[in-house]
Amino acid sequence: MNVNVSSAPTATPPVALVKDSTDRAFKADVIDASLEAPVLVDFWAPWCGPCRTLSPTIEKVVKEKAGKIRLVKINIDENPSIAGQLGVQSIPAVFAFAGGRPVDAFIGAYPESEVRKFADKVIAAAPAGPPKAGSVEDEIKTAMAAAKEAIATGDLNTAAQVFGMVLQHQPENAEQ
Repeated sequence: MNVNVSSAPTATPPVALVKDSTDRAFKADVIDASLEAPVLVDFWAPWCGPCRTLSPTIEKVVKEKAGKIRLVKINIDENPSIAGQLGVQSIPAVFAFAGGRPVDAFIGAYPESEVRKFADKVIAAAPAGPPKAGSVEDEIKTAMAAAKEAIATGDLNTAAQVFGMVLQHQPENAEQ
Protein backbone atom coordinates (compact mmCIF):
# COMPACT_ATOMS: atom_id res chain seq x y z
CA MET A 1 0.00 0.00 0.00
CA ASN A 2 1.41 3.39 -0.98
CA VAL A 3 0.90 6.37 1.26
CA ASN A 4 1.16 9.81 -0.32
CA VAL A 5 2.56 12.21 2.25
CA SER A 6 2.74 15.21 -0.07
CA SER A 7 -0.11 17.65 -0.37
CA ALA A 8 -0.62 16.78 -4.06
CA PRO A 9 -3.56 14.43 -4.72
CA THR A 10 -2.73 10.91 -5.82
CA ALA A 11 -3.94 9.62 -9.19
CA THR A 12 -4.36 6.04 -7.92
CA PRO A 13 -7.74 5.42 -6.28
CA PRO A 14 -7.77 3.36 -3.08
CA VAL A 15 -8.27 -0.36 -3.52
CA ALA A 16 -11.79 -1.53 -2.69
CA LEU A 17 -11.70 -4.13 0.07
CA VAL A 18 -15.20 -5.35 -0.82
CA LYS A 19 -16.66 -5.28 -4.32
CA ASP A 20 -19.24 -6.94 -6.50
CA SER A 21 -17.91 -8.57 -9.65
CA THR A 22 -18.92 -10.47 -12.76
CA ASP A 23 -17.71 -13.41 -14.81
CA ARG A 24 -16.14 -10.92 -17.26
CA ALA A 25 -14.24 -9.02 -14.56
CA PHE A 26 -13.17 -12.13 -12.63
CA LYS A 27 -9.61 -12.20 -13.95
CA ALA A 28 -8.92 -8.59 -13.00
CA ASP A 29 -10.94 -8.55 -9.78
CA VAL A 30 -9.77 -11.91 -8.43
CA ILE A 31 -6.86 -13.55 -10.26
CA ASP A 32 -4.82 -10.39 -10.85
CA ALA A 33 -5.79 -8.80 -7.52
CA SER A 34 -4.76 -11.97 -5.64
CA LEU A 35 -1.18 -11.32 -6.74
CA GLU A 36 -1.21 -8.29 -4.43
CA ALA A 37 -3.31 -9.62 -1.52
CA PRO A 38 -5.43 -12.74 -0.96
CA VAL A 39 -8.99 -12.46 -2.28
CA LEU A 40 -12.06 -14.24 -0.92
CA VAL A 41 -14.75 -14.88 -3.52
CA ASP A 42 -18.26 -15.17 -2.11
CA PHE A 43 -20.56 -16.99 -4.55
CA TRP A 44 -24.13 -16.12 -3.55
CA ALA A 45 -27.67 -15.53 -4.82
CA PRO A 46 -30.40 -13.12 -3.65
CA TRP A 47 -32.81 -15.96 -2.82
CA CYS A 48 -30.26 -17.75 -0.59
CA GLY A 49 -30.97 -17.15 3.12
CA PRO A 50 -27.62 -18.46 4.39
CA CYS A 51 -25.90 -16.21 1.81
CA ARG A 52 -27.61 -13.16 3.29
CA THR A 53 -26.34 -14.23 6.71
CA LEU A 54 -22.76 -14.98 5.65
CA SER A 55 -22.09 -11.98 3.40
CA PRO A 56 -22.15 -9.27 6.12
CA THR A 57 -19.98 -11.48 8.32
CA ILE A 58 -17.32 -11.87 5.62
CA GLU A 59 -17.47 -8.14 4.87
CA LYS A 60 -16.92 -7.31 8.54
CA VAL A 61 -13.92 -9.64 8.83
CA VAL A 62 -12.35 -8.37 5.58
CA LYS A 63 -12.73 -4.74 6.68
CA GLU A 64 -11.15 -5.58 10.06
CA LYS A 65 -8.09 -6.98 8.24
CA ALA A 66 -7.49 -3.49 6.74
CA GLY A 67 -6.17 -4.52 3.33
CA LYS A 68 -4.50 -7.82 4.21
CA ILE A 69 -7.32 -9.60 2.38
CA ARG A 70 -10.11 -8.55 -0.01
CA LEU A 71 -13.62 -9.76 -0.79
CA VAL A 72 -15.23 -10.14 -4.20
CA LYS A 73 -18.94 -11.06 -4.28
CA ILE A 74 -20.40 -12.83 -7.32
CA ASN A 75 -24.14 -13.33 -7.79
CA ILE A 76 -24.33 -16.76 -9.42
CA ASP A 77 -27.77 -16.11 -10.90
CA GLU A 78 -26.33 -13.29 -13.00
CA ASN A 79 -22.82 -14.75 -13.38
CA PRO A 80 -22.91 -18.57 -13.45
CA SER A 81 -19.78 -19.22 -15.54
CA ILE A 82 -16.94 -18.97 -13.00
CA ALA A 83 -18.97 -20.76 -10.32
CA GLY A 84 -19.57 -23.56 -12.80
CA GLN A 85 -15.88 -23.75 -13.71
CA LEU A 86 -14.98 -24.03 -10.03
CA GLY A 87 -17.56 -26.77 -9.50
CA VAL A 88 -19.77 -24.80 -7.12
CA GLN A 89 -22.85 -26.91 -6.47
CA SER A 90 -24.06 -25.34 -3.24
CA ILE A 91 -24.08 -21.79 -1.92
CA PRO A 92 -22.89 -19.89 -0.10
CA ALA A 93 -19.49 -21.00 -1.36
CA VAL A 94 -16.36 -19.04 -0.54
CA PHE A 95 -13.11 -19.56 -2.41
CA ALA A 96 -9.80 -18.05 -1.37
CA PHE A 97 -7.37 -16.99 -4.09
CA ALA A 98 -3.74 -16.08 -3.49
CA GLY A 99 -0.88 -15.76 -5.91
CA GLY A 100 -3.28 -15.95 -8.85
CA ARG A 101 -4.80 -19.31 -7.95
CA PRO A 102 -7.42 -20.89 -5.68
CA VAL A 103 -5.89 -22.01 -2.40
CA ASP A 104 -8.79 -22.91 -0.11
CA ALA A 105 -12.58 -22.92 0.11
CA PHE A 106 -15.57 -23.52 2.33
CA ILE A 107 -19.28 -24.05 1.80
CA GLY A 108 -22.05 -22.90 4.09
CA ALA A 109 -22.81 -20.05 6.46
CA TYR A 110 -19.90 -20.15 8.90
CA PRO A 111 -20.05 -18.20 12.17
CA GLU A 112 -17.91 -15.08 12.44
CA SER A 113 -15.21 -16.83 14.51
CA GLU A 114 -14.75 -19.48 11.80
CA VAL A 115 -14.72 -16.89 9.00
CA ARG A 116 -12.02 -15.00 10.92
CA LYS A 117 -9.95 -18.20 11.35
CA PHE A 118 -10.34 -18.96 7.64
CA ALA A 119 -9.24 -15.44 6.66
CA ASP A 120 -6.27 -15.57 9.04
CA LYS A 121 -5.21 -18.95 7.62
CA VAL A 122 -5.42 -17.64 4.04
CA ILE A 123 -3.47 -14.48 4.90
CA ALA A 124 -0.75 -16.48 6.69
CA ALA A 125 -0.38 -18.95 3.81
CA ALA A 126 -0.47 -16.38 0.99
CA PRO A 127 2.59 -16.41 -1.26
CA ALA A 128 4.83 -13.36 -1.20
CA GLY A 129 4.44 -12.70 -4.93
CA PRO A 130 3.10 -14.05 -8.21
CA PRO A 131 3.47 -17.76 -8.90
CA LYS A 132 6.60 -18.84 -10.74
CA ALA A 133 6.17 -19.80 -14.37
CA GLY A 134 5.97 -23.52 -15.02
CA SER A 135 4.88 -24.41 -11.50
CA VAL A 136 1.56 -26.08 -12.39
CA GLU A 137 2.75 -29.44 -11.07
CA ASP A 138 3.81 -27.80 -7.80
CA GLU A 139 0.42 -26.07 -7.53
CA ILE A 140 -1.36 -29.38 -8.10
CA LYS A 141 0.80 -31.04 -5.41
CA THR A 142 0.07 -28.17 -3.01
CA ALA A 143 -3.67 -28.37 -3.74
CA MET A 144 -3.68 -32.14 -3.24
CA ALA A 145 -1.87 -31.74 0.08
CA ALA A 146 -4.42 -29.13 1.17
CA ALA A 147 -7.29 -31.44 0.19
CA LYS A 148 -5.76 -34.32 2.12
CA GLU A 149 -5.27 -32.06 5.14
CA ALA A 150 -8.92 -31.02 4.87
CA ILE A 151 -9.95 -34.68 4.91
CA ALA A 152 -7.76 -35.31 7.93
CA THR A 153 -9.45 -32.46 9.81
CA GLY A 154 -12.92 -33.63 8.76
CA ASP A 155 -13.56 -30.74 6.33
CA LEU A 156 -14.97 -32.87 3.53
CA ASN A 157 -16.62 -29.95 1.71
CA THR A 158 -13.30 -28.15 1.26
CA ALA A 159 -11.58 -31.38 0.23
CA ALA A 160 -14.24 -32.05 -2.40
CA GLN A 161 -13.96 -28.51 -3.77
CA VAL A 162 -10.16 -28.69 -4.00
CA PHE A 163 -10.24 -32.14 -5.63
CA GLY A 164 -12.80 -30.77 -8.10
CA MET A 165 -10.52 -27.85 -8.98
CA VAL A 166 -7.56 -30.21 -9.50
CA LEU A 167 -9.61 -32.45 -11.79
CA GLN A 168 -10.75 -29.45 -13.85
CA HIS A 169 -7.14 -28.48 -14.49
CA GLN A 170 -5.77 -32.01 -14.72
CA PRO A 171 -8.60 -34.48 -15.56
CA GLU A 172 -6.21 -37.43 -15.66
CA ASN A 173 -5.13 -36.82 -12.04
CA ALA A 174 -6.29 -39.84 -10.08
CA GLU A 175 -3.88 -39.53 -7.14
CA GLN A 176 -5.27 -40.90 -3.88
